[in-house]
Amino acid sequence: MNRRIPMLMFWKSKLMLLILILISLVLHVLIALMPVQERCDRRPQAGGQRVAASAHRPGKSSKTNRELQNYASTRASSRTSQSLDSVADSNDKIRSSHRKQHSQSGLRLESKPQRELYKPNTSKLAALFQHPLYNVPIPALTPDDELFSVNSAEKFNPKSSNSDGWVSHEQEYVLTVGDSPVDSYPNWMKFFLGINRYELYSRNSTIVGSLLRELSTGKFVRVVQKLGGTQLKLTITLQDYGKVLFKPMKQTRDEETSVDLFYFSDFERHNAEIAAFHLDRILGFRRIPPVSGRKVDLVTEVRDRTSDGHLEKTFFISPANNVCFYGDCSYYCDMEHPLCGKPHLLEGSMAAYLPDVNLAKRLSWRNPWRRSYHKTKKAKWEVDPDYCDQIKKTPPYKHGSRLLDVIDMTILDFLMGNMDRHHYETFQKFGNKSFILHLDNGRGFGRHSQDEPSILVPLQQCCRIRRGTFLRLQLLSTESYRLSDAMRESLQSDGLAPILSEPHLIALNRRLLAILETAKDCINRHGERKVLQDDLGAWPAGH
Repeated sequence: MNRRIPMLMFWKSKLMLLILILISLVLHVLIALMPVQERCDRRPQAGGQRVAASAHRPGKSSKTNRELQNYASTRASSRTSQSLDSVADSNDKIRSSHRKQHSQSGLRLESKPQRELYKPNTSKLAALFQHPLYNVPIPALTPDDELFSVNSAEKFNPKSSNSDGWVSHEQEYVLTVGDSPVDSYPNWMKFFLGINRYELYSRNSTIVGSLLRELSTGKFVRVVQKLGGTQLKLTITLQDYGKVLFKPMKQTRDEETSVDLFYFSDFERHNAEIAAFHLDRILGFRRIPPVSGRKVDLVTEVRDRTSDGHLEKTFFISPANNVCFYGDCSYYCDMEHPLCGKPHLLEGSMAAYLPDVNLAKRLSWRNPWRRSYHKTKKAKWEVDPDYCDQIKKTPPYKHGSRLLDVIDMTILDFLMGNMDRHHYETFQKFGNKSFILHLDNGRGFGRHSQDEPSILVPLQQCCRIRRGTFLRLQLLSTESYRLSDAMRESLQSDGLAPILSEPHLIALNRRLLAILETAKDCINRHGERKVLQDDLGAWPAGH
């Protein structure tokens, strides 16, 4: 019995060994039968990832993978398509909105040019200023044609001047400093030196851009309330002794002037001053000094910098904890019409001053088409359709280009809706052979929903217009140079953009067509030769 137990143990161990060998053989056979590619795919890659075997195997798994790939790409394509569709729908809505607005204004827009309007990296403004109509050379300048000469030794001491048009912080400042390089002059002085008989600044002037930046960022050293005028304005002296006229914000962009309000009691709008400068430049006139928008700190930049005791006393804190003031003037300078910051910052227009009248005297002229400024009385031109025949026989409109300058001013005013042009100014040095200064434009852009046809009466009655002005207006009515687009682009450069609401921009197109229709009606009645006064190739007669 004892001998059989070891034998059983021996055979059991051999049997187990045999079973293990058989299992090992079976496993090797199974492994050998497994596809080679699958074994390779199970090996780890260098980055710790595995390549999907089904991507290389034929049959069902390959078909399934292609379906998954197709599904994924379809989903991605669907998402991209939906995204593009949403953008396209958005653009279509914008275009539809513009088409609707233009159609209401009597304009017809073609689909192809309208798509071109939204092309990126295109500048209608740059193309406009490169057009030959905006590059007509002025005559060669003589010393008599320049407002100032560079090497004049004339000095001006503000202490001896009673004019508030030039106060250099109670310091003497030399206008032109002998042999010093012109590059060392401040920008406002360079602007003065560029004024000539034919234009306030040249189209290619680099000084204007520098001056605009200075107006929007320059440090205040002195603030006083400007004397005269019906509404509050501030005269600001900058660190480089440049003078600025500040008109504060009194009305929002979307607010329209009430139809029941007389033009002579309308608000003066800061954004109208800014927009007028840009419009005047786009029309090719260049008769408005540079204007920039700016947010002013009423505490640190105005109240703390003013030497005007009357102005300082009008500052207060409103129930909403905003800093407010109202100053002293004929209209809207009281507690019921305060000018308030949010809480201490207030928007306003910053207009560069012209040279003081003690340096460059100016003549003030009564506008022949001045309104009566009475609630019931009408001016003579409003009741006499032949009024212009009398004006044509009266100096300075009898000779030269003064009447054409008034027509240019009329076109600017009609586009802005400005009814408050009672006077205009010229530089005395140039006599009657000088352009008209387009100053004080704060009552423009009050209404966009309706036009004021009476502003166009000078053109209707006189039937005279510069050929260059007429051709530029025609150019601005085309899709490639659309006036509203040029204005939108130009105003975008201002720090307070948007300056005009979209309805005001669209109204410009409508009013432009009305001007062209009026001029064409004159041509049909009197002939092109009599209506269009040539100023291309040769400067207008009388200059």
